[in-house]
Amino acid sequence: MSLIQEFILALSFFLGKMTYTSAEKMLKKHEDGTKFLDVFLSGLSEPTQRRPLENFLGEFNPDRVKDFKQWFKSSSEESLQGYNADEHYRCFRLLHQAQNESLVKEIINSSARIGLSYDSLTLQDCVPWSYVVTCLGGTKSLNLYNTKNLTEEMAEVLAPAMSLSLKIVLQRSFLSTGAVPHLASALNRGITTELDLSYSRLGDEKFKILCTGLRDCKIQELCLQSCNLTEESCEDLVSVLTSGTSQLCLLVMSFNKIGDQGFAKLCDALHSPHCKLQELKLDRCDLTEASMKVFSAALRSGQSELKKVILARNTMDDSGVEALCVSLQHPLCKLQSLNLYTCQLTGACCSHLKEALMSEYCTLSELELSVNELGQEGALLLCQALRRPGCPLEKLGLTRCELTRPVFEELGSVLKSGTSQLKSLSVGLNKVGDQGVKHLWDAVAHPSCLLEELDVEMTQLTNACVEDLCTAIRASKTLKKLEMRNNSLTDASIPALVQVMQDSHGMQEMNLKYNDFSEDLFEMLEKCTKIIY
Repeated sequence: MSLIQEFILALSFFLGKMTYTSAEKMLKKHEDGTKFLDVFLSGLSEPTQRRPLENFLGEFNPDRVKDFKQWFKSSSEESLQGYNADEHYRCFRLLHQAQNESLVKEIINSSARIGLSYDSLTLQDCVPWSYVVTCLGGTKSLNLYNTKNLTEEMAEVLAPAMSLSLKIVLQRSFLSTGAVPHLASALNRGITTELDLSYSRLGDEKFKILCTGLRDCKIQELCLQSCNLTEESCEDLVSVLTSGTSQLCLLVMSFNKIGDQGFAKLCDALHSPHCKLQELKLDRCDLTEASMKVFSAALRSGQSELKKVILARNTMDDSGVEALCVSLQHPLCKLQSLNLYTCQLTGACCSHLKEALMSEYCTLSELELSVNELGQEGALLLCQALRRPGCPLEKLGLTRCELTRPVFEELGSVLKSGTSQLKSLSVGLNKVGDQGVKHLWDAVAHPSCLLEELDVEMTQLTNACVEDLCTAIRASKTLKKLEMRNNSLTDASIPALVQVMQDSHGMQEMNLKYNDFSEDLFEMLEKCTKIIY
């Protein structure tokens, strides 16, 4: 059916010259032979758009108009509560054709899921979508996740919607060079506080263009993970961070090859009173111990507001930690969370960490040291620091750190000491067995223990631990979450574990995935929603 025929069909319906009394029946009858019938119906249903035609053809049948609007409203609301992007597009096109702002606000209510990803977005879809967002006066999230090719034309059409979005998601999307200036302009004049460009392969050239908008905008959180950025982009970032108008407090640069020289430039920004960064993520950025000396100086400069830093998967070595620990003991350092996951550390760094944690000026409450070969000697040094009254550590990660039973014994003693502030402890992937972990169960049962989360994944636990575990859960006033994946518990342990979790008011979650359970006991496990299996 041609476009003219579809238009005439829509006219005939509203003029009452058809046997169909219901728009829904007519659309269903012609759903395979028409493409724009519903669009024409939507446009003609609004008085301002049909009035010129009514002057020539006569007044539209009010019952038909009312019937269509009722169908339009109910079908749109139903579509927008679902997750089908094509149905959302269709609804947006109909709303755009109707050109009725109040109708947009009436149909797109709080239950509408317009934040889902529209990865198959085309230029034809951008116009109605932008119209809808503009009518609404903005949106919490403009989700462009996995958009294959955001062209200059598409970005220009979407710019008004971008400027009215609190969060813009461009994760795994590809932006053409021409699209970036429109995004930058939207950020500059808009209300966006969060921008996610992770895995977008942005590159240095496009990022330089983007920075024209980032220097004066409301962005507080910027994710640039895996964006093919290098040292060159760090210069542009410094100009953003020190602009005097930047509100950026969270920056994710993980999985970009910025190297020591690029990071040194970022550290220059930390010396500026205009830099407001509080959280910095630098996972796998090709950093070495050389970076840590520069970083340490920035942390104790008196200007840095950094509270949380992720340096995971960088080749820092023990000397890098030594440099950082100088700042951790400094009264001007504000760092509260430090992540050194798999940084090729050994027990030699623990003496420096111990010294830092023993300092009265240390503010570190979270320390992640997992997947480093700390060994027994290093871990025992950390335990000495944990015993210090006033030690600020509340969260400690020691997963796969070559820990031994004597270390678990000492950790148990620390948790019962009355001086430890630890609320979260991860010691999984250390092969200590039931006898080693027993020290932690005893600690959890102690009234002085403050633990809320405990991770003992793959520590070679068997059914022999269940009695002590259940005793600990019943006695604990604080434990909420227990991670026990990849151990050797069998069906025999399930009744007791289900019972203790059902009886416990404090426990919220126990993860028992990948233990040696058979499907025969799954029905029993299902009765306890707090157990993950």
